Amino acid sequence: MNEDLARALAAEEAAIYAYGIIGVHLSGTAQTLARSAEADHRARRDQLVSRLDELKASPAPAPAGYDLPFPVTDKETALKLAIQVEDGVAQAWRATLAATSGTDRAVSLAALSGAAIQAVRWRRAAGVAPLTMAFPGRPA
Repeated sequence: MNEDLARALAAEEAAIYAYGIIGVHLSGTAQTLARSAEADHRARRDQLVSRLDELKASPAPAPAGYDLPFPVTDKETALKLAIQVEDGVAQAWRATLAATSGTDRAVSLAALSGAAIQAVRWRRAAGVAPLTMAFPGRPA
């Protein structure tokens, strides 16, 4: 379980980094959505850090930076990255479901659902169809 939660933590930290880049290329409602998504990822990260501390687990420290899958230079690429980030976070949380129970499983399911819903919002903002995935968090 600790390894799965540590991977979810790494995904949350990567999402926070990505939203710092995504947000500067957006404006208006999309920028507000990016700020809200980043705040959600920060809250989940903080919750995970506390839980891993309770479990006496020591995940690897977050890197200072990340390699992005493609250059983010405008609104279109920022939205594309936001979709990819949320799909990746959903994948990381989906992996925790089999290894968790009780409260940890409820947290994992809520995080998976949150990332899937956020991905739908980004797909809608980007005009990408279909808006939903049949099995959020499952690699395409």
